[in-house]
Amino acid sequence: MTLKKALPNKDALNKIVTEARRNQELREQSYRGQALKLYPWLCGRCAREFTHTNLTELTVHHKNHNHDDNPTDGSNWELLCLYCHDNEHSRYEETRFGSQQSSKTSASTSTHNPFADLQSLLNQKK
Repeated sequence: MTLKKALPNKDALNKIVTEARRNQELREQSYRGQALKLYPWLCGRCAREFTHTNLTELTVHHKNHNHDDNPTDGSNWELLCLYCHDNEHSRYEETRFGSQQSSKTSASTSTHNPFADLQSLLNQKK
């Protein structure tokens, strides 16, 4: 016995396609959509190239770290891959908040010298 497959409702399919197109237009109006139109799909730091298949891994970085500053000419944007974007934000946070901690840790120096007694050991072998 064969089962008949139910054909999808054409009205429902048309509604899905219309909604997908509308969502795409909204995305293109966002600053990410604008930046993807302005700039080549390359990471600004590591120069990794992107295609439609991995474009979700390319992010828009705000150079001045102000996400409300979105000029239409894209002067505050740069495209970065996920890894470089995370690195940029961690470096920014470190300079912003970590400068007090890093000055304390840099004052302490190591007292261990692994080669301190090397000359006497070499002399013993002779």
